[in-house]
Formats: sequence, structure tokens, C-alpha cells
Amino acid sequence: MDKQYVMSVADTIRQQLVGLTPMSVLCSWGALHGFFATVYNGMATLMFEVNGRLFKGHVLIAYNEMDYYEIYLRDKNGIRQVHSEAYFDQLSEIIDEAIECGSDPAEYEAFCEQERAKLLRGEVG
Repeated sequence: MDKQYVMSVADTIRQQLVGLTPMSVLCSWGALHGFFATVYNGMATLMFEVNGRLFKGHVLIAYNEMDYYEIYLRDKNGIRQVHSEAYFDQLSEIIDEAIECGSDPAEYEAFCEQERAKLLRGEVG
């Protein structure tokens, strides 16, 4: 696969992801740096490391020939596909659910409230 093409696609994915994801969400993932262009399963891919509440490892966003993004999570246990047909405007929501907030909004809000209380008490530093 042409290196220039891979770099261009990965940069487009990065711009879409960062441009459409609130900074507070990116911070919750621990994904403020370390974006890499690579090839996964024959597809141009953006890879970055995350340190989320539910998942710690690498997120891979691969551009497939059907004009969709495929999203994978990779850690010491292997690699698994999270979504096979994501649009650019769905990336942050899909990734956030997989690595940080989960699928239960009430549970996540309770967790955030507990963390805010710890922060206000000076317990988180």
C-alpha cells in the first residue's frame, strides 16, 4: 500500500476525530498525543493509545473500501472489532462507549459524580 496514501487517510481520520470530539472526551481517553498511521488488514489505519476507564490499549480506525470506518481495540489479550461500518461523525461516540463511558449513561454519570466529589475533597491528584 502506498505510504503517502496511508499517511493521507490517517491524517483525515485524525482531523475528523479530533475536530468532532470534545476536548474533555479526548482527555478522558488519555489520547492527546501519539497518533500513528499504519496498515491493518490491508486498510489505511489511524492508531492511537488510550487509557480509558473500561479499556486500556490501542484504538485502530481503519478505512475500508466500502467508504466506512472499522474500529478495533487492541491490548495484551488481542484485538477485537468494535464496529464494522462507522461513519466519520460516529467515531467519537462509538469509541467513547467502548473505552470510557460504557452503554449505561446513569452508571457513567454516577461514576463521574464520585470522581468529582473525590477531586473536590482533594483525593484525586
